[in-house]
Amino acid sequence: MVADHGSVNASAIALVTKLKVTPQENDTSRSLTATGEKHLEHLRGLKGMAFDTAYVDNDVAYHETVLKTIESVLIPNAKNTELKAMLVNVQATFVGHLEHAKHVQAYLAAQATSR
Repeated sequence: MVADHGSVNASAIALVTKLKVTPQENDTSRSLTATGEKHLEHLRGLKGMAFDTAYVDNDVAYHETVLKTIESVLIPNAKNTELKAMLVNVQATFVGHLEHAKHVQAYLAAQATSR
């Protein structure tokens, strides 16, 4: 996942650089940032299985939120064909990450139940 996220970020940076676009904050980006900071603060106070469960639950929620944003806001509003193509490719990556996170979430839930 780390490699995929790094690749997505590198592709986005390369495209905005090529297009001479300066990304700007907006309500969506501010909301994602604030939510992420809130979750990090919560995770700092946890240990062991409580940390693992909260981390994975957040990962599932994060990927669901990003996918929803890609599908309902970013792709429909993208005017540039290169940007739209990159978003479609990124969407497929995030779908895979969400599926993986849900598998880990189910595994942790089964572990918690078996204790």
